[in-house]
Amino acid sequence: MDIRKIKKLIEIIEASDIAEFEITEGEESIRISRYSANAVVPAPVMAAPIAAPAVSESQQKAVVEEHAGHIVKSPMVGTFYASASPGSKIFVNVGQRVSEGDTLCIIEAMKILNQIEAETSGTVTKILVENAQAVEYGQPLFVIE
Repeated sequence: MDIRKIKKLIEIIEASDIAEFEITEGEESIRISRYSANAVVPAPVMAAPIAAPAVSESQQKAVVEEHAGHIVKSPMVGTFYASASPGSKIFVNVGQRVSEGDTLCIIEAMKILNQIEAETSGTVTKILVENAQAVEYGQPLFVIE
């Protein structure tokens, strides 16, 4: 792969909200990630999928009714991460003030790390999921008042 192409890909990722990118040309493969210590990673080994606990609509409605304030819901199925990498500082704590657009967590879906941002300003009053927990689409993650 041409080094100019790689540099251009890095520039595109730096100018966007993309957290991770992987491309394969023939037998060559490259992964660029904002949060990984490894810029180039060999092809991933397929692991058995982890079944996410089923969260029914009635359970989601109960959580929404139970908590006052703005509920931040998962926009996708994936794995919830409270920090950018193991051992690094978590994005938000209960009681912390956040502004609209602040990163609250990362959800990994299909090896892509997606930053979930605050949709409103306020104080985080509840974190409804544990680190590294599988989450469903529409599952409540945070309460911001």
